[in-house]
Formats: sequence, C-alpha cells, structure tokens
Amino acid sequence: MTVLIVGGSGFLGTELVRQARAAGHETVATYATKPGSASPAAWRHLDLRDAGNLDAVMSEVRPHLLINASSGSAHWPTTAEGPIRLAMTAAKYGTRIVHVSSDAIFSGSDVHYDESSLPDPITPYGAAKAAAETGVLAVHPKAAVARTSLILGHGRSVHEKVVHDLAASLREGVLFTDDVRCPVHVTDLAAALLELAAANATGIHHLAGPDAVSRHELGILIAERDGLDPSQLPTGLRAESTLPGALDVRLDSRATQRGLHTTLRGARQFLRPGSAL
Repeated sequence: MTVLIVGGSGFLGTELVRQARAAGHETVATYATKPGSASPAAWRHLDLRDAGNLDAVMSEVRPHLLINASSGSAHWPTTAEGPIRLAMTAAKYGTRIVHVSSDAIFSGSDVHYDESSLPDPITPYGAAKAAAETGVLAVHPKAAVARTSLILGHGRSVHEKVVHDLAASLREGVLFTDDVRCPVHVTDLAAALLELAAANATGIHHLAGPDAVSRHELGILIAERDGLDPSQLPTGLRAESTLPGALDVRLDSRATQRGLHTTLRGARQFLRPGSAL
C-alpha cells in the first residue's frame, strides 16, 4: 500500500513515516518549507493553498491512503481551506484520508468533550481547525477526522523542550496551573492513526490520553522523568494572562479507544521516571 503523509517533516509526521515504513508500506512524505529528518521513499513539496500542486502530487504518487498531519497556524488559507482542498483532491483520486484535528476547536465551557461534541472555538486557530474538519467531512464523506491534544515523546516535542529551557533559565515564561489538557504520546498517536486508516474508519474520532493534567503538572512529570529540578519551573494562571484560548479541555477518547488495539497511554504513565522517552 502506498501511503502519503502530508506534513511529514513535522513531529507527528516524522513518527508516522517511521511506523508506516516499518509496516512495509511504500511511504511518501510532503513538506512545506524543507524536508525533515524522516526517511520516506520520497519527499514532495506541497503547498496546501495550491490546487495545481495538490493535484500534481496526487497524480504522481497515487496513494491508497493519505494522512494529513500538517499542523498549520491561524492562517486561514492554509489551516482551514488547505485541508478541504486536500480532501477534495483525495476524493477525486479515490484515496482514503485521515485528517488530524485538534482540541483547539473547543472553548472549554463544557470541559469534557466526546466525539459527538460540536465545535465552539474561541481562537482564530481553533476556528480554522474547526472549519477544516467540517469541510473535510463534507467533501469526502468517507474521511476520518482524528482530534488530538498535546503531543509528546522522545524528548523532541515542543512541550518537553520548553520545560528543559525553563528549568535551565534559558527562556522566560510560566507553566499554567489552570490550563488543562489530555496529552498523548506521539508513538501511540501515530499507531492509532494508522490503525484507524487500516480499518477504513470514517467520521470523528478522539485520540488523546486518559490523564487530564495542567501545563504545570505536565512540566513536573517531564522534569522528574528527565532528572530536572521541578522547583525551577515557574507557575502562573492563564486566566490572569492576556493569552487567548480555552482553559480546561478534556477530550474523552473512550469510544474510539474501545475499537483500537493501540493503547493511548496517559501522561502519568508514559512520563514515569525510568520510562522510555
């Protein structure tokens, strides 16, 4: 099977390439700026804003499966419109698609969110991600949308690097005690995405860990695993900051987890001292 990983140069994309190749799939990855550290069979430049570029890549690769792991930003043409354009092209070529979305589509007013929860974003990024997943399902009814949360693992995630920098006083900032999410390990997430794809899953799925932790508790877990001094991690309240966004968003992944062989571990498990990165 030929697999196309869109966003293959990113943190999640790199792990998807590794696992897809390990499973014996012919794997091609795309990048927006430059190729990453992954080693697919081939790299292809892809601009999600360019319909002609999309069609050319799909025509050349002819993938059986496409996983959109591009992260994007609040830039509407890339993050909202790009995935819809990608799904339209995938539908044209009869390609299965799994689109990775985010818990940023929720406001936090309900705290707990399962697959039936409707998006109510309160940031431009959340609005773009919500529009993307709605559009993807509209233009490609057999698509799967996988919402996830903070992605960690291998010591290479943004969150792990921030903790190391704060502990070493290499950057300013605080870890909020009132900003709660359900982190997931990148290895588990990539395996679950490939499993959903293999099962021809459709519709909305949640892929987050079962442990709800604050940014500060997450920092402490990372510090203790990596032998850092947790007391060096400064704390604060997001509610008292000027940063926009939800406070407490907990993705309920139990319905999706019941159909998976892959176990989505919680942060308190995969960040235990002595556990593998």
